Order: sequence, then structure tokens, then C-alpha cells
Amino acid sequence: MPPDFRTALRFWWKLGWISFGGPAGQIAIMHKELVEEKRWLSDEHFLHALNFTMLLPGPEAQQLATYLGWRLHGAKGGIAAGVLFVLPSVLILFALSWLYMAGGHLGWIAGIFHGLVPAVIAIVFSAAKRIGGKALKTPALWVIAILSLITIRFLGIPFPIIIIAAALIGWFSSRRFPKQFPAGKGHGAIADTEPAMALPPAPRASLPRSLKIITTCLSLWWLPVVATGLLLGWKSVHAQEGIFFSKAALITFGGAYAVLPYVAQQAVETHGWLSQTQMIAGLGLAETTPGPLIMVLQFVGFVGAWQHPGEFTPLASAALGAGITTWVTFLPCFLFVFLGAPHVEGLGEKPALSATLNAITAAVVGVILNLALWFTWHAVQPEAGRIDYFVIVLAIAAWLAIEKMKLGVLPLLGVCAALGLAYSFL
Repeated sequence: MPPDFRTALRFWWKLGWISFGGPAGQIAIMHKELVEEKRWLSDEHFLHALNFTMLLPGPEAQQLATYLGWRLHGAKGGIAAGVLFVLPSVLILFALSWLYMAGGHLGWIAGIFHGLVPAVIAIVFSAAKRIGGKALKTPALWVIAILSLITIRFLGIPFPIIIIAAALIGWFSSRRFPKQFPAGKGHGAIADTEPAMALPPAPRASLPRSLKIITTCLSLWWLPVVATGLLLGWKSVHAQEGIFFSKAALITFGGAYAVLPYVAQQAVETHGWLSQTQMIAGLGLAETTPGPLIMVLQFVGFVGAWQHPGEFTPLASAALGAGITTWVTFLPCFLFVFLGAPHVEGLGEKPALSATLNAITAAVVGVILNLALWFTWHAVQPEAGRIDYFVIVLAIAAWLAIEKMKLGVLPLLGVCAALGLAYSFL
């Protein structure tokens, strides 16, 4: 049986505070905690869920948490997991945004996050090794993973195109080369020697259910935006942020990095909400806090409203701007996940579709490895010509602690944060 709801609630709350490292790090932490340690889900179930959320617009790690929470405890589980995954980062980034705009100093905070970076690097590469070892079962799947890494890293091919190409390869090759593109054992199949917990049957999709989800989510999504426009005027910064970031939520395929250039250009040049320097500072704050990188949009909403307060005080205006930006960024995720989740449950039972999902998984492994390499490169060389040897040494030590000493995520993050804080005083 799955864990009781209170136990799951404690885990999702903890996850929100330790989900560092962008999507690669967050997916790695969820895999380590849910699949390897708690055994709430099987490897195959986790990977199929990851395939599904990778196809949706929005932050894939938050949507993965939402889907897994839904699978364990239905709608209330999905809402709890999705909200708690981002709530700590909302609170932390709000406080940091206020300190930034009020002229505060973040030196000691930067030291803590500096120590967390090597821990995240170690977690990501350890997870990439484990996930890749279980997902890449044939030479063909290895080739897809390598090509995925090369095309997104060096050729700049958009993420959705890579996933579509992998799906087509898996679909058409599964019949001709079944040994290279094997079908899975089913969406909830047990892939490991130590069994995962047995999950209850998933809710079935139906037209009344879909209509209820669409009506509820669209109402919750747009009512605050409409109310803001009617009360403050449609040309107010808060209404404009609600409309703009609602549109941005629909085009965030491929993660935050794919949409941030567009957001930065529109927020800085078109709307004039903040400066380029402030945009870069916000990206740095979002990079070093838990939660999805797309949280930088909250910073944009905060700063834009702070600098255009209208009839409010700067802080009150910023709170409203950050709130509506965060609301319209993440609420659509629940719409997409809840609508599609019941359909995903049956995909693994169909051989051709299962083989297609396995091909997508191989491509996803390449994408995760690319994110890990990108994150590591910028951590090791934060500025041109300067190598951060502290990050290199601590990342190697952290990796050895995970692989050889089997150190858990929380102790690892705690030790690395303390070392980063101590290093900052040197």
C-alpha cells in the first residue's frame, strides 16, 4: 500500500526545501528519495511519469511532483505535492527579492548556496548514472541518448523537436527492431529486485471529469487576473503581468532556459519593468534557491511592481505583482497534469507506445546530462578565466560520499551548506 497522506505531506514539504540544482537536480533528488530509498514507486513508473511531464509546457520537475502526488493520493495528493514543491522557494525568493530591492547584503546567504552547488552536482551525476543504467538497455537507446545530448548541447536543436524525433524513432523502429526498442513491462511494473509499494488503480479518464478539471482550473487561473484588471485597470503593471505571464506559461516547453530569453527581452525592453542588470541578478537568486528556475518570473513580477507601485507602497505593490505572477505561472501546470495523467497510466500497457516511451526516456537522459553539464560548467567557471576549485573539490567529495558512503540527501546538503558558509568567511 502507498504511504498515508500525512507521511507523503511531510515528504513533499521536505522536498520543497531541498530541491536545488534546477530540473536535473530536482528529478535526481525525487528519484533517489522516492524510488531508491522509500520504494514508493518503481523505476519504470517513475520514468514513464518523467516522459509525460517532459512533454508538457511548464516546469517539468514541479509537474513531475504533482503527477507523483496525484498517483499516490489522487487530486489532493497532486495539489499538495505541486504546491509544497514551490512554496519554500516562493517564500525564500520573496525575502531575497525584498533584500535586493531594499539594498540588503546577501554575502552570508551566498556562502550557504555556494556550498550547496557541489552537493547538487554530485546528486545529479549520481542520479544520471543510475537512471541511465536502468533506462539505456540497448545500443539503440544509448545512441538516442548521445544524439540528444549532442543536438541540444552543440547544435541548439529545440527540446520539443528532440523529444518528437525520439518518439518517432521509437514508434517506427519498435516493430522492425523489437530487441533494440523493447516494450516495457507496464506502467506500474516492478523493475528492481526490491519491490516498490503496490499502488491502487489510477482514476479513469472521462468527459465529465475532464470538463470539471478544465472549468475549475481555468476559473482559478483567470479570475484573479480579471479581478486585478477590473479593480486596478487593465494598463496597471499588475494586470499586465498577469496577462503576460499567463501567455509565457503556455510556451515554456523545454524548461526555463528555453523561455527566459523571451521573458527577459519582453520584461526589460518592451514593458520596461526592470533593467538588464536586475534581470541577471534575479536569475542568480533563482539559480541558488530551491525550486524550479522558472521562479525567476516571481522576481520579475516583484521588481516590476516595486518600481511601478501606482497607488500602493512599493512593498505592497511588489507583493501583489509577485503573487499574481507566481499564480499564473504554476496554476496551468495542474490543469495539464490532471487532464493528461489518467491517459498516461495506460500507455505502458501498449507495446508500441511503451517502446516509444522508452525511446523518449533515452532522449530525456541526454537532456538531463546536458543540464548537469551546463550547471557544472557555470559552477566551476563562474567568471571567464576563473576556476572555482572549492566547487571542484567539494563536488568530488560529495559524489564519493553518495556512491561509497551512501550518504543521504539531507545530511549531504547540510554538510555542504555549512562548509560553504565557513568558506565565505575566509
